[in-house]
Amino acid sequence: MKLNHIHLKVSNLERAKKFYIEMFGFKVREQLGPYLFLHLGDEHHALALQERENASIPEENTLGLYHVALEVENEEAFQEILKKVQKHKIPHTEVDHTISKTVYFSDPDENGLEIMIDTRKQKDQVWKGKNR
Repeated sequence: MKLNHIHLKVSNLERAKKFYIEMFGFKVREQLGPYLFLHLGDEHHALALQERENASIPEENTLGLYHVALEVENEEAFQEILKKVQKHKIPHTEVDHTISKTVYFSDPDENGLEIMIDTRKQKDQVWKGKNR
């Protein structure tokens, strides 16, 4: 089994499309009415966006998705996204989890996002199989 894609509900499809393309480099695969399918490579889509007019943002202590984590391959890619977050003045939190370095922030509809780099893959660190 593997995770195939993420499907997010958004209040404004064009705004969300612009955000995910500019921030992460997603490309449009196709649009079917209020559904937009974005990809990063050969897959049909890694991210589906669905416009829901007049939808409300869930309150902080409700159940549901906490965040989506996107892993980048190297420090350069990590810093590139961090600079975009800072340039757009998006509130964010940077965290070093020892096994990974992350930046947490939200998209325009408050869907939680995490950009992370697995520091265990860095030459100067060796993962010993300890529990995370």
